[in-house]
Amino acid sequence: MTHPDIKTRLHEYLVYGREALLWKLEGLSEYDLRRPMTPTGTNLLGLVKHLAGTESVYFGLVFGRPFPEDLPWMGEHAETNADMWATPDESRAEILALYERVRAFTDAAIADLPMDATGRVPWWPEERANVTLGQILVHVAMETHRHAGHADVVRELIDGAVGMRVGRENMPETDPNWWADYRNKLEEAAKTAAASS
Repeated sequence: MTHPDIKTRLHEYLVYGREALLWKLEGLSEYDLRRPMTPTGTNLLGLVKHLAGTESVYFGLVFGRPFPEDLPWMGEHAETNADMWATPDESRAEILALYERVRAFTDAAIADLPMDATGRVPWWPEERANVTLGQILVHVAMETHRHAGHADVVRELIDGAVGMRVGRENMPETDPNWWADYRNKLEEAAKTAAASS
């Protein structure tokens, strides 16, 4: 049995995370894509914008191969959290197209560089700033899956859509009544535990 090399496997995990995130935007209105769904403002289009910026710097600047487009919201003097939301003049199509270009840029860097290629993350603490492609691939894949998880929760709050992929491949095959009963069971368990503590 042959196994894919670790670089291929890590790249696959990054791709899976991207796909999980992107399907969370499908079929939603402009408002639902942008509206803040948590007290800290988490929103779906902002997560995509953030990850576009993240990939552009980690696979570009860090390895001396800057992304060829200026992303002012990733600059040193950008407004705090400017990468976490879409302004009214930034369209869904523009942000998704940017993410597509950044993904192609990242994929080329992963293909071109060996796993032990060295880079430097200037915003990390000095003792960890020198990195390899392997470390950055793990870091960005984890970051992507983390934000795909945020998107899971946000999308469920918007319209109840859940799961890793279209068709809910990683969710139990049940109906809404089952989920309501399940949630009620958890609520009762929480109340019982709180009362006995």
